[in-house]
Formats: sequence, structure tokens, C-alpha cells
Amino acid sequence: MANSINTNAGALVALQNLNNTSRDLSITQNRVNTGMKVSSAKDNGAIFAIATNQRAEMGALDAVKQSMQRGQSIVDVALAAGETITKALEEQKSLAVAIESSVAGSAAETAYLADFNALGNEITKALAGATFDGVNLYSAAAADVEVKTGTGATDKFVLKATGAATAVATAGGAIVRAGATATAVDTALKAFTAELGALGTKSKSLERSLTFTGKIQDSIEVGIGNLVDADLAKESAKLTALQTKQQLGVQALGIANQSSSVLLGLFRG
Repeated sequence: MANSINTNAGALVALQNLNNTSRDLSITQNRVNTGMKVSSAKDNGAIFAIATNQRAEMGALDAVKQSMQRGQSIVDVALAAGETITKALEEQKSLAVAIESSVAGSAAETAYLADFNALGNEITKALAGATFDGVNLYSAAAADVEVKTGTGATDKFVLKATGAATAVATAGGAIVRAGATATAVDTALKAFTAELGALGTKSKSLERSLTFTGKIQDSIEVGIGNLVDADLAKESAKLTALQTKQQLGVQALGIANQSSSVLLGLFRG
């Protein structure tokens, strides 16, 4: 290659290498600063798109969990009221037997009926009070509650309101001897405990769905990390190497820039 003061090939090559090193150093510094090897679409468009979609899925799953937690709370309130009602019905059954065995119109019958009716009033209040966020599963007039269990259109769980409490409600209020029978209370108790069993199954199902959704979120989060997170130990070592390489590149460029001055010696007498 001819020696020329117009074209310094060595300096051009040194500058290209220095620019490449500076570009790699900038990328590495960004990874160290953000902790991510893919922090924007320009880093890797395909991976960025996948990670963004998965983050959106995680956000949607948060909403799903909230829906299931609301449904779980509705069922838990109904179950809590159900325990009170069941105990009251059990007491009513024993009182009904006592009423049937007492003399009509006697003081004993009157006392038993008063206790029976007091329990009935407790049942009525418990049924009416089993409300969470405006929903009472014991109300036959209540609308069904749709609980999301996934992000798909068909991923849902329906909590159906029931009219089974109607039979239990007949135990409330003023009841004469004819209504305070062991058979009537036993019928109400069987209908209500069957409903409690169904609610218990729904509660367990929601709990399992919550656990599953949490595991899915954890797996998605780990998957996103595998795609976009930087290996900081590796990037740290690379950063040191590039900084050293940059310094050497600056020195190489300085040496190359001095080469043209050597030509001056050729013209000295």
C-alpha cells in the first residue's frame, strides 16, 4: 500500500474497530443498567413481542385471581352463615320433639314455641345477612355469579343462587304447634345441608383454581425472565473486557494518526 498523506488506511481501520467496540460497550452497559438483554424492540423484535404478550397475559391473570377471590369470599360468607343456621336447625329439631310431646296449650308448650320461634328469627336474619358485595347465594331472587377461572371466553365458573333456603325460612317467624314438627325441621335441615355441601365443593374448586393460576403466573414470569433477563455475571466480565479494548482502540487510533507525520522525515535534508 502506498504511503499517502491523503488517505490513512490504518487510521480508518482503527476507527472502525473503535466504533464497533463502543457500540458493543453501549449494549453491554445498557444490559447492566436495566438487567435485561432485551429491553426494547430494537434489541430483538421477536423476543420483545413474545415477552410483551406474556406480560399482558400475567396482567389478565391478576384480574382472573381477583374474580376468583371475590367468588371465594361470596361462598365463604354463605358458609359462615350456614354454620349458624345449621346449629339453629339442630336445636329446633330437639325443640320440635319437645313441643310434640308437650300438652297443647300448656306453659311448657308456650316456652318451647317461644324458643323455637327465637331460633327461627335467628335463621331468618342469618339468611338475609349472608351477603358479600351485594350477592346473597341464599336468595332465590339473586342473579347467578360468574367467576372467571382463566383468560379464555369459556373459562368461567358459575355460582348459582339457590331457593333451597326457602324451606329453611319457613322455620322463622311466628310458628304454631302445627308447624313446629320434627319432620318439618328435618326436611329443612336436609335441604340446607345439601346446599352447604354444594357450596363447600365450590369453595374447594375455587381454592384449587387460585392455586393453579398462581403457579401459571410464576411459570410465565420465569419464562419471561429466561427470554429477556441478562446474565449479569457474564455481562460484568464482558464490560471489563470491552472497556480495556476501547482504551486500546483509542491508543491504536492515535498511533495510526501519527503515521502520516513519519513522511515528513523523508523530506528533511
